[in-house]
Order: sequence, then C-alpha cells, then structure tokens
Amino acid sequence: MNAPASGAATRSSLPRVVAASLIGTTIEWYDYFLYGTAAALVFGKLFFPHSDPLTGTLLSFLTYAIGFAARPLGALVFGHFGDRVGRKRLLVVSLLLMGGSTTAIGLLPTYDSIGVAAPVLLTTLRLVQGFALGGEWGGAVLLVSEHGDQRRRGFWASWPQGGAPAGNLLAAGVLSLMTTLQSDADFLSWGWRVPFLLSAVLVGIGMWIRLAVEESPLFRQAMANKPEAEQAPLVGVLKHHWREVLVAMGARMAENISYYVMTTFVLTYAVSHAHFAKQSALNAVLIASAIQFALIPLFGALSDRVGRKPVYLVGAAGVGVWAFVFFGMVDTHSFPQLVLAVTVGLVFHSAMYAPQAAFFSELFATRLRYSGASIGAQFASVAAGAPAPLIATALLKDYGSSTPISVYVAIAAAVTVLAVLCGRETRGQDLAGIAAEQEPAGQSADAAAAGKPAVA
Repeated sequence: MNAPASGAATRSSLPRVVAASLIGTTIEWYDYFLYGTAAALVFGKLFFPHSDPLTGTLLSFLTYAIGFAARPLGALVFGHFGDRVGRKRLLVVSLLLMGGSTTAIGLLPTYDSIGVAAPVLLTTLRLVQGFALGGEWGGAVLLVSEHGDQRRRGFWASWPQGGAPAGNLLAAGVLSLMTTLQSDADFLSWGWRVPFLLSAVLVGIGMWIRLAVEESPLFRQAMANKPEAEQAPLVGVLKHHWREVLVAMGARMAENISYYVMTTFVLTYAVSHAHFAKQSALNAVLIASAIQFALIPLFGALSDRVGRKPVYLVGAAGVGVWAFVFFGMVDTHSFPQLVLAVTVGLVFHSAMYAPQAAFFSELFATRLRYSGASIGAQFASVAAGAPAPLIATALLKDYGSSTPISVYVAIAAAVTVLAVLCGRETRGQDLAGIAAEQEPAGQSADAAAAGKPAVA
C-alpha cells in the first residue's frame, strides 16, 4: 500500500513549500539573469575593452554561454545527491553557491585594473553560477510536485517556474533603476556592481525561508522502501528512463532558445541595431516579464484541465511563428511595438514553461526523479540556451539581418513539437505509482505503473 502519494497529509504546508521554492528560484534566476543583462550592456566594455562594440558583446556572451557548460555537471551532482539524501538539503547548497558567486562578481576588478585575469575570474564565477543553477531547478520543482496533489500539480508546480520571469524582472528592474539614477559614466564605473552585491541580502532571506520547509513526503517514503543494493541514480535513469530524458531535452529546445533570444539578445539588438535607448530596452523586458509572471500559473492550471502536451505544443508552434514577427516589430523603433513583441513572445514561452515542471516530474520514478528531470533539462540547456545569444549575435554580425535568427528559433520550435508529440501525456499521473527504478522482476517504469509485466 502506498503512503499518501499526493501529499494530502502535508497539504496544509503546500503554500509554504511553494513560497520557499518560488523565492529560492527567483533569487537564483535573478543572479543568473543579472549576468546575462550585464553581459549585454556593460561586460563587453569592462572586461573586453579592446574589441569593437559588437565583438566585445560577442565575447561577453561567450562567458555567459560558458556558464551553461557547468549546468549538466550541476544536474549530475545535485541529482545524484538529491535522490540519495533529499531535495531540501541540496536546495540550500545551490542557493549558497549561486549567491556567493554572484556577490563575488560585484567585487571583481575589471580589465583595466588586473588585465586578462579579470575575464578569467569572471568566467570562473560564471561556471559556479551554472553549476548551482544546474542543481536548483530540479530540486525546486520536485519539492512542490511531490508535496502537491495530482489534480492540481500543473498549477502548483508552475509557481517555481515563475522564478524565471520574477528573477528577470528583479534583475532588469534593479539595473533599470541604476541606469535611471546614474549617468552612463557612473553606471559603467561602479553602478553595475550594486545589483550583484544585493544578491547577498536576497540569499539571506531565501535561506531563512527555505530552511523552514519539510522534506518531500514521497522522497521519505522512497527512502524507507529503497532496496539494499541500489544502483546509482544516473545508471537507473539511463537504464529505465532514457526515452523520457530525450523527450525532456527536445521539449526544452524552443523554450530555452526563444527565451534567451527574446529577453537577453533583444537588449543588444534593440540598442545596437534598432537604436533604442538602453533604458527603453530594459523597460520592455521589465514589462513583459511582469506579465509573464502572472501568466505562468494560469497556463499551469490550464495544463491540469486539458493536458500538458496540448498547452506545450501551442507554445512551441506559436513561438516558431512569432520569431518572424518579433524582429520586424522591434525594427519599427516604436517602444509600444517593442513591448508588444517581447510580451507576446513570452506568452508563447509561458505556455511551454508553465507545464514543464509537472510534465518532467511525471516522467520519472521517485528515486530517480531529481536526476532524470535535472539531466533532461540541463543537458538540453547546453545546446539551447547556452549558445542562443551567441549564435544570434554572430548571425546578426555576419548577415546584418534578423531573418536567420528567426529561422534559428523556428527550427528549435520544430524540434520541440516533434519531441512533445513523441512523449506521453502525463496529466493526472500518480507520482508514487511510477515504478521503482529497480524492479526485481525487471519491469519497465511504464509497465509497472500500469500494473503490467514488461515485454522483453
């Protein structure tokens, strides 16, 4: 007999768990997006000052992309220990690592002070950020998914996803405030450091809230029933859930690429190509992120009613088409058109991002869930989000046109549509009903969940 699979026994604590996950992911995404925004606006001048402006931005985005290379390693390490010792402990570690590295960036000397050591240190701290974020996402969404009930899992699990637009909103908002209050010279001299140093305060708040939540009840149940001879989580994922990992990776392509093109690269494009003021570009992302934050739980709730796949497919197809409209609207030099372009792009992104947490959680067995969801999500980010601003900047530099960038996003959308169509619908899946990773009789995860023997 299963323990309360839906977390009914702990449902009274669910809002607290959601709040802890949301605040934690907001802080971590604030730290991560702050780097991306600074890379678009100031890092090229401060850490690569001897290049032409677009090349300097390209090099700055290269350090931005390198951070993604550490995310799969974070997924493997945090996933392994998260499936062995618990979700909560690893979430505390990830928050400390992210906050510490971000605060250190705010203290870095620039190229003019220490030469080539400056971009080397910047890149090293970016790698630490990526490692921490690689472990954060899986733990945060699983903590909520494994506490919540299956009927409304899409809604509740979407709240940690709101940390991405909330973090972007906070990062863009703080930078926008600094650029408003300061001259360009002061902002370039020291003002850019303030948002990074602010991370230390935010991490303290996040730690206070995150330490107060309980461990996942499903994880505690799985620990009580674990076999004596247990495979490493990575081995179990590759043996039992490799198809689900591929589905998750494909599902992330359009979601990841479109987001970084439409929130990070657009800052460079709007300022250097469409001749918007830096403040206007930041404000556009600010407004669109606020709207997206409100939309994510709505799309999460919709996925509870109609299924994860239909909502996800609408978002993927929509962003593939919108990519061809997006840059044309930015090129109008109209601020309302710029805001509308980014906002609609993030509406389609929300349709993918909101059900993603529940969708990925429902693909994997409890003892492998942290590893499986993290590996699927973070390995895809290396091919998707990591090079997206870099590729977009290079395409703009080589062709002087946005059309190749739109084609790039559309191809990613086609990959995501195919991956989601190949995946199974998971709405209403009982997380405790997904098969244990090591069945003595050799059952597959899907067969055991259905109560049927696996077919050799």
